[in-house]
Amino acid sequence: MTASDSKKCVACDKPLKGRIDKKFCDDYCRNNYNNQQKAKGSHSSLVRNINNALLKNRKVLESVLGEEETAKANRDKLMRMGFQFKYITHIYITKTDKTYFYCYDYGYLPLDNDWFLIVKKKEE
Repeated sequence: MTASDSKKCVACDKPLKGRIDKKFCDDYCRNNYNNQQKAKGSHSSLVRNINNALLKNRKVLESVLGEEETAKANRDKLMRMGFQFKYITHIYITKTDKTYFYCYDYGYLPLDNDWFLIVKKKEE
C-alpha cells in the first residue's frame, strides 16, 4: 500500500496507523461516530425512552419487593417512585383469570382500592 492509498479515520479523516482493518484513529472518534449513527435513527429516541421507562418500572417493583416473595403497594407509592403503568413487557393470565402485568421478571396484580400485589417471576 502506498502513501496515497492510506486509510483514513471514518470520523475525522485523519490518516490511520496500525492494523490494516482499523477504522478509527482513537476511542473518541469511534464513540463519537457510533453515537452519531445511533442518533440518526428516527425511532431511536422513542425506543430509548420506552426502554428507560420499562427499566425504571422494573427497578421500582424490585425495590418494593426487596427480599420478600410478595409485597403490597398502593398506586400513590408506586407513582411517587416513578412507576408508569402504561409501560409493561407482557401480561400473564392465570387459570383463575387473574391478570398479572410484568416489566421483565417483576410483575404486579391489581387488587381492590388501588393496591397491587408485587411478585417476581420464578425461574424455571
